[in-house]
Amino acid sequence: MEPVHSIRPVLAILASLICAALIVITGERRRNLREFWTLFASLSKYIIVASMFPLVYHGGVYEFVGHTIVPGIELSFRVDAFGMFFAFLASMLWIPTSIYSIGYVRSLHEHAQTRYFFAFAVCMSSVIGIAFAANLITLYIFYEMLTMATFPLVIHKETPEALCAGKKYLAYTLTGGAFILLGTAITYVLTGTLAFADHGILMDHGTPEMLRALFVIFVIGFGVKAAIMPLHGWLPSAMVAPTPVSALLHAVAVVKAGVFGLIRVVYYIYGVDLMRELGLGLPLAVAASITIIVGSVLALKQDNLKKLLAYSTVSQLSYIVLGAALLTPSATAGGIIHIANQAFMKITLFFCAGAIFVQTGKKNISEMNGIGKTMPLTMICFSIAATGMIGVPLLCGFITKWYLCVGALEAGYLIFIGVLLVSALLNVAYFFPIIYNAFFMEPEKGAKMHNDPNWWILLPIVICTLGVVILGVTPSVPYTPLRLATIIVQQVLG
Repeated sequence: MEPVHSIRPVLAILASLICAALIVITGERRRNLREFWTLFASLSKYIIVASMFPLVYHGGVYEFVGHTIVPGIELSFRVDAFGMFFAFLASMLWIPTSIYSIGYVRSLHEHAQTRYFFAFAVCMSSVIGIAFAANLITLYIFYEMLTMATFPLVIHKETPEALCAGKKYLAYTLTGGAFILLGTAITYVLTGTLAFADHGILMDHGTPEMLRALFVIFVIGFGVKAAIMPLHGWLPSAMVAPTPVSALLHAVAVVKAGVFGLIRVVYYIYGVDLMRELGLGLPLAVAASITIIVGSVLALKQDNLKKLLAYSTVSQLSYIVLGAALLTPSATAGGIIHIANQAFMKITLFFCAGAIFVQTGKKNISEMNGIGKTMPLTMICFSIAATGMIGVPLLCGFITKWYLCVGALEAGYLIFIGVLLVSALLNVAYFFPIIYNAFFMEPEKGAKMHNDPNWWILLPIVICTLGVVILGVTPSVPYTPLRLATIIVQQVLG
């Protein structure tokens, strides 16, 4: 099927950029109108992205060739199945995140709300630019744009702790960006092109030693936002940001941009055949496995709920990396669908943590005994998402682990099944005490009782929880992440 030339990929990027400008123009004086622009941006972006879904689902591609930066390198966009997977997920989840954000900042009377909503909108433009990038240089531009747009959100509270976290975030992510730029330059010198291709572009270019070194450069570059250890240090520190920002960081935007870029490198720059020829898959799988286990162990030690969720994210992101590294059809499908499954589960968990903070002011797990009796809907949703992270059947996390286990068998590496089982047990160890204490322990004497939050906050929690269940019960229904992941696998491994 011939590519369809269309301006829609650009319109999807511009939708929230234009609304970001309108948010600034509207300002603090007309709060309702400012928040209307936020909701309009999320809905319009989703509609534009969704309008391209049917053609891409049936094997088509949208293209838009833009400005030539230097001869042979263009700022261009291509909506293939993998880009659509990421863009559709991000634009869909931005809608409940926008609703939640309005309820959250209003409930806590947050300062600098215009800056907050402006930065949010620019972040989502950056994410769609990353998803639809047709080549490495376009991806790099929007990748760095995402870094800068997220910085005001990380330092939003402007406390010494927040400013320190922001500096740490920039130090890590800009360094990672420098490695990506270096890798991009080397790739161009070797091949004369930076365009993504289904089976890679580096075959028959460069020596094995050069290609292995280049791969390490890319892994370091994208591994910062993907939180591969020991490049993860910025992530727990960034938890000082408001909870909707944490949800954005951990479920939709920043960390997923890292794993998205890494998968682009593995399958669309190197290709499966070259990855196997150079023996690059196994070392990457080992690094992912170490991150999975150590991240979960560190989560066990946390009393602050958001920091526990941060280390859980470090661990869960490497499920995606492991799936890509094993280079088998089932593992690749498992890694890709976990981009969506982890997003729904983790955004639910962060939303619940934010709801608890809004209603009670509590951040630490040790203070949450009996909270399930006074905030039942919030904690039921938390329990469903946490159980999904463990991998219980009929929830979406099980689908991920099933495909990764089958993929490990296809690759002949039983040890990685052991890694997944140990990770599941560690997930039980740090999630179940929270659930048990919430529903079966009594609150401290004299503790003030709090109800579930208002529907601006509760409705997004319920919607995302339903996603956790639906993706687990009906994973093979047409147009679901699993079906789209299967199409991607056929393209890159076929």
